[in-house]
Amino acid sequence: QADLVESGGGLAQTGGSLRLYCTRSGRILSSWAMGWFRSRPGKEREFVGYIRESSGVTVVAPSLKDRFKIAREGAKTTMSLQMDNLTPEDTAVYYCAAGFAPLEASRIRYWGQGAQVTVSS
Repeated sequence: QADLVESGGGLAQTGGSLRLYCTRSGRILSSWAMGWFRSRPGKEREFVGYIRESSGVTVVAPSLKDRFKIAREGAKTTMSLQMDNLTPEDTAVYYCAAGFAPLEASRIRYWGQGAQVTVSS
């Protein structure tokens, strides 16, 4: 059993930056990954990226990889999502997730409660 808690969401201006954090309590398998998905207004939940538990290798969606970076913060139980050069199109609820790697929606076993990110123009 694992619980995921996001923090660090909020407001940003176009061109600004925000960093989200996901803190995990409980253990996950070494074959798993922790990652991020987002739900933008009026759109389906979409994949943002993940970091493999065992290797620390990260994968970010091609459309976001130039602006978004995933990393571990300290212990393996905390993951961050650094978002730079934000645009209003990045406005969304960002969800932390954990499941079997490679991470995709169908392989998720745990979800966080979500963190709102709003980018103003």
